[in-house]
Amino acid sequence: MGSDADAKLVRQESQGAENGNKGEKRWSLTDFDIGKPLGRGKFGNVYLAREKQSKYVVALKVLFKNQLQQSQVEHQLRREIEIQSHLRHPNILRLYGYFYDQARVYLILEYAAKGELYKELQRCKVFSEKRAATYVASLARALMYCHEKHVIHRDIKPENLLIGLKGELKIADFGWSVHTCNRRRTLCGTLDYLPPEMVEGKEHDAGVDVWSLGILCFEFLYGTPPFEAKKHSDTYKRIVRVDLRFPSKPVISTSARDLICQLLVKDSAQRLPLNKVLSHPWIVNNADPSGVYNGHN
Repeated sequence: MGSDADAKLVRQESQGAENGNKGEKRWSLTDFDIGKPLGRGKFGNVYLAREKQSKYVVALKVLFKNQLQQSQVEHQLRREIEIQSHLRHPNILRLYGYFYDQARVYLILEYAAKGELYKELQRCKVFSEKRAATYVASLARALMYCHEKHVIHRDIKPENLLIGLKGELKIADFGWSVHTCNRRRTLCGTLDYLPPEMVEGKEHDAGVDVWSLGILCFEFLYGTPPFEAKKHSDTYKRIVRVDLRFPSKPVISTSARDLICQLLVKDSAQRLPLNKVLSHPWIVNNADPSGVYNGHN
């Protein structure tokens, strides 16, 4: 970010927006050289691409309209575009713009060169406390920014996080996010990461993201989410009871366990606020202040 090419792409994006208001097309597929596939999703694929004029490298997410319609998620996609395109934070993947043709919708996204955090966690099995703390601090800062903008993410999990070229974490998927000033009731997100209030169908607020941060911290350090069970119904029960058990292996510091316990609290109002996460001793003593992790584990 911050390169001349990036500035040029953003400039074209804003010019394109002006043109779009006059009924002209902002972008089209002919503006890009398409490279290798980066990943497959439920509704389409992501490709490495280069914008021809600026030579800027991006990720192009290609979504099939018929699949979006069949799953009745067009409104969700519109909301995702609306929310993500307005967010500017080093730990949030940029959405530069979008365009569409008869069959597909294309999202022009920032390219995160080091790929999916989920795959990295699978490869490493667990992260060191320094790496986990650096990621948790980065996420806390990004979520604080979202909440200040009245955006709740509602689906923070390893699959929705990417790693940038320098090793910085980026929140990538805003499919379940909402603009809100009110409490909400929609059940969404991924079971292992759902807080008790969502499992029980009660109203929820930004506290759902704080809970997810606690789940993520546990998974970084132990390799599995804390309430995972063989049957969905048992996972639900464990979440509602906050049946939190710390495995004996790997050996994790008391300070890390303390932070997790302060995040995974049933009453959302009692969960540790994100600004206090950043001043928690475990974060202060372990997280890299730059927000970049370059070690091996």
